[in-house]
Amino acid sequence: MAKNPATYDESNIQTLDPLEHIRKRTGMYIGRKGDGAQYEDGIYILLKEVLDNAIDEFTMGFGKRVVIKLNYKTGKVAIRDYGRGIPLGKVVDCVSQMNTGGKYNDDVFQFSVGMNGVGTKAVNALSESFVVRSQRDGKFVEATFERGKLVNTREGESRERNGTYIEFLPDIEIFPKFCFREEHVQRRMKMYAYLNAGLTLDLNGESYCSEAGLLDLINAEAAMEQLYEPICFRSKKLEIAFTHSNHMGEDYYSFVNGQYTNDGGTHLTAFKEGFLKGVQEFAKKRYEGDVARDGIIAAVAIRLKEPVFESQTKNKLGNPEIRAELVAEIKKIVEDELHRHPEDAQRLLNKIEETAKVRAELKGIQKLVRERAKQSTVRVEELVDCKQHYDKLKGKGEDTMLFLVEGKSAGGTVATARDTQTQAVFKLRGKPLNVCDLKRDAIYKNKEFYDLVKTLGIEQTPDTLRYSKIVLATDADVDGLHIRNLLITFFLRFFDHIIKDGRLFILETPLFRVRNAKQSFYCYNDEEREAAIKACGAKAEITRFKGLGEINAKEFKDFIGENIRLTPVNIHNDVYVQETLRFFMGTNTQERRQYILSNLVVDNTDV
Repeated sequence: MAKNPATYDESNIQTLDPLEHIRKRTGMYIGRKGDGAQYEDGIYILLKEVLDNAIDEFTMGFGKRVVIKLNYKTGKVAIRDYGRGIPLGKVVDCVSQMNTGGKYNDDVFQFSVGMNGVGTKAVNALSESFVVRSQRDGKFVEATFERGKLVNTREGESRERNGTYIEFLPDIEIFPKFCFREEHVQRRMKMYAYLNAGLTLDLNGESYCSEAGLLDLINAEAAMEQLYEPICFRSKKLEIAFTHSNHMGEDYYSFVNGQYTNDGGTHLTAFKEGFLKGVQEFAKKRYEGDVARDGIIAAVAIRLKEPVFESQTKNKLGNPEIRAELVAEIKKIVEDELHRHPEDAQRLLNKIEETAKVRAELKGIQKLVRERAKQSTVRVEELVDCKQHYDKLKGKGEDTMLFLVEGKSAGGTVATARDTQTQAVFKLRGKPLNVCDLKRDAIYKNKEFYDLVKTLGIEQTPDTLRYSKIVLATDADVDGLHIRNLLITFFLRFFDHIIKDGRLFILETPLFRVRNAKQSFYCYNDEEREAAIKACGAKAEITRFKGLGEINAKEFKDFIGENIRLTPVNIHNDVYVQETLRFFMGTNTQERRQYILSNLVVDNTDV
């Protein structure tokens, strides 16, 4: 007999007040919660929402300095700007009442990031404690909140300069294990500085400022690899800067009203099209877009009175009406700047011609490889796939992952223990090829790497990645570490966007098992091992795991389930990445050997 459906009547209809809605539907306001490991995790959006208000004051000509104090141990953030200060009679409303703010008035805020009267209210609602204090013309008003609810207000005379002070502590009920990462916070400070030339941001005593704006950004990001001096243009509403490097792919930094739009949008699409048309007009020759832009490092910033973002997190601009005019403007700018810098223009055209030649050669190799693949098999033999897959455009499959394991033994363990819905396994055949000094055709000439690229779905673009996380699951021995480094080299060399997007991880597996007749402990380090030995007593049995194949599938299931430990592979400062990669993974064996011998440290603690 069919089960009766749940009763659906008037009692099921709920009306949430704004505070309850923010806390219950957090994703609508700050995107993903996360724990702070990724650049776009929720705690950084809280930081951004408060900083955006300070930036808006600077944009309107009030306050050239913002002071940020962030306690990385506790997570408490304090931000003080020197703008006009919130009107004293509206301090409480501006941080607690939805759809309340001064940015609906174009005379007060012409090019504002905040438009909906939501941002600071979300920060307040999602914070364990929240304090706001406005200094204005010798007076102040202060309000204290707990989880969005007002608990105290004060007001009186003040000798401090005008401006607004906001202090907040993210709520552990919303962000259970959050931790601000210093590199992510510093990167946000740099982006704000590049976008707001003349503004100084003081983070825990360290100053971030830029006088040249996007030109400073491009010089910093392409310091070691630029093929020609960055070309830049700046007006009141549009700023662009670009150069090329020998790096593969395209790197863009796009902004709207001082807001970093990491997912791009109309302005970035217009830049790509306008850049191509400008180059073609200058060269009097047609090029394919991906050929002309391969290796580009570019930044584009626009200011709009009424920007339309696709969500409250403002990661992507959606104003289609500005595209045609913006494409035409950028086309003219690029063409004019290339005429003004003929030597740099020639280096740009040389780069494009070289890329076109390499692409033509690659197409021939790709065709041959695909024909061979059709003759041999229609599927990747090394892959044990899952049923669900990641889709960036549709926002699906965020919990999917692909484990890269060494050998059939480890592959069999992981394949048996995995969640077949969301976890896939790719079995490596020993040590992969070192591609540090190789060109892109190495992907197609090496069957294992070609199969991996097909598995990941990134042969044409990283945007079609089939798994949200790529997990390096190698053994905890010298060979396993070598294989891990070779795989990281592969991604850094050809698909660094995967690392920059926070998609590459290292699986942490237990090094020891400590047990007695009653209980077992799996330990990931020496400290955990010592604690387990103490708990098990004198008869403790200690097993040292060297390979994943030594752990049975029943045990391993716990290590890749809810309590999985993943260490993200990050690029903290990508200016020197390729140089560092070539030193440690390149063909300079003697130089590297001498470096190791000169810096070798012998640990005699266990002797």
